[in-house]
Amino acid sequence: MIDTHAHLDFSEFDPDRAAVFAAMAAVGVTGAIIPGVSPSHWDKQLAVAAEFDCYFALGIHPWHCPPVLEPAMSELEALVNRHLGNKRLVAIGECGLDKRHSQPWPLQVAYVQAQLDLAKRTDLPLILHVVKAHGEMLALLKASRPARGGVVHAFSAGPEVACEYIKLGFKLGVGGLVVNPNAKKLHKTLSEMPLDAFVLETDSPAMTPITSAVSRNDPTNLVQFVDEIAQIRKKTNVLISEQLQANARQLFDL
Repeated sequence: MIDTHAHLDFSEFDPDRAAVFAAMAAVGVTGAIIPGVSPSHWDKQLAVAAEFDCYFALGIHPWHCPPVLEPAMSELEALVNRHLGNKRLVAIGECGLDKRHSQPWPLQVAYVQAQLDLAKRTDLPLILHVVKAHGEMLALLKASRPARGGVVHAFSAGPEVACEYIKLGFKLGVGGLVVNPNAKKLHKTLSEMPLDAFVLETDSPAMTPITSAVSRNDPTNLVQFVDEIAQIRKKTNVLISEQLQANARQLFDL
């Protein structure tokens, strides 16, 4: 299994990061993608990715948009270009739109548009964060038409929204919400959309599943997410894990 979205560089993992990677290997989580969030995080993110042989993405999260666009985007593009020959760089992101956050909306739009453009120039897929803004994000994607598509991280909407993203070449990231019995829209999407539309993720250390006895999420929880998806799809765990891993490898060219 591959965790396509895990912030394993965050400080929550500083006390026991090596033990977390050992636990991942023990349950069959063989890899992870560490998304970028802000210029202040990139150095540590790259160091952790190098130390633990992780894939990574580079981007600016809508919660962390610097107040002036140009210098931050110039720094991001320079860093992306520096790593284009690195097989571990697999995407632009995490970038997106979040109506629940206090960051000014025009600034969020400017940053995500700039990163959509960067993804096209570098021929990389996108990792998108979209909260209460699917209509606006879909409009931007339809105008920009990113060549490699990407993934809509922490997807929770219904089949109608899912179809719109799939038509644009995007897959849907499924994580801890899947084990919540109240996530009826997501369960409907999982039951109706083709299995090749999904990838596994945790968003560690956040989005801890309600079944967890601890507050910190980590990639070992992918095992229970596969169990739940297998029940929803009425398929074996092996088939689900193999298909979702194949989806991740295809999308990110792993």
